[in-house]
Amino acid sequence: MAPSLEEPEAVADVIANPLKQKPQLVAPEPEHCPGPESERAGTASSCEGCPNQAICASAPKGPDPDIPIITARLENVKHKILVLSGKGGVGKSTFTNLLAHAFSTNPDSTVGVMDADITGPSTAKMLGVEDETIHVSATGMSPVWVTENLAVMSIQFMLPDRDAAIIWRGPKKNGLIKQFLKDVEWGELDFLLVDTPPGTSDEHLSVNSFLKESGIDGAVVVTTPQEVALLDVRKEIDFCRKAGIRILGLAENMSAFVCPNCKGESQIFRASTGGGRALAEEMGIPFLGSVPLDPRIRMAFK
Repeated sequence: MAPSLEEPEAVADVIANPLKQKPQLVAPEPEHCPGPESERAGTASSCEGCPNQAICASAPKGPDPDIPIITARLENVKHKILVLSGKGGVGKSTFTNLLAHAFSTNPDSTVGVMDADITGPSTAKMLGVEDETIHVSATGMSPVWVTENLAVMSIQFMLPDRDAAIIWRGPKKNGLIKQFLKDVEWGELDFLLVDTPPGTSDEHLSVNSFLKESGIDGAVVVTTPQEVALLDVRKEIDFCRKAGIRILGLAENMSAFVCPNCKGESQIFRASTGGGRALAEEMGIPFLGSVPLDPRIRMAFK
C-alpha cells in the first residue's frame, strides 16, 4: 500500500530509518535550511533567527555514514549521468526519457532513470508506468521496470493520489533523494540517468555530494534556443564548474517546430543570439545537437 503524505516524513520513513541520529530540534526546519547534519548547520545565513540555531551549531559534524552505503549500492552502475537545465519547461524530463529509451534500444544495455524532481515528478507519466507501485523488502526497494532493461524510480509511485502536492522543504527532499540512491536495488546498470529539477538548488548539491565517492560521469545540460532560457543555462554551466561536475555537452530542445502536414520547420523559439550551438561554442563545451518540436515525440510517450 502506498504511504500517506499527510506528514512530510511518511514517504522517507517507509523506506528506511536514517542511520545517523539527527539533533532534537525545538522548531520546524525553516525554508532554505541547510539541514541539521550539514557542515553549514547553525552558521548559514538562513540560520539567523532560527530557534534551532544553537542546537544545530553544536551538533557533532562528521562524514556522512550513508555515503559508503550509497557507494556500495551503486558499485555495479557503470555510468551515472545528470540531466540538468537552468530553466523549467525546456523539456529536460522529455530529453532524459528519450535518452533512456535510446540507450535501452541496445539489448545488451540496462538503463535506470531516477526522478530527483521530488515536487514535480513526471518521469513515471512519460514512461507510461504512473499507476505502478514499488515493492519494499528487507534488502531495499525495487524500481519499476518499464521494459526488461529499463527501470525507473520516482516519488510518483508512492503518492496515494497522483494530484497530491508534495509540500516539503529542502532537507525532506534531500533525504528522499538519498534514500533513492541508498535503498533502491538498482542492480547492474550500464547507465543511471538522474532527472533533476530546474535551477541550482539543494537537490543538485545533494545529488553531487551523495554521488561524489561513487563517481559522476558528467552532466548533460538541456536548453531551448531563446535568450531567456540561455541566461539560466549560463548559471547552470557555472554551477557545474564550481561543483566539479564534468559537462558532457549541451543539447538544444524545441529547436524548430515540424509541421505534421507539410513537414516544414518554423522557428517558434527564435534563437536571437545564436541559440544553444553558439552558447556551447562560447562556453567551450560540446554541442550535442538539436531536437525539434515534433508532434511525433508527444505521440511516442502515449
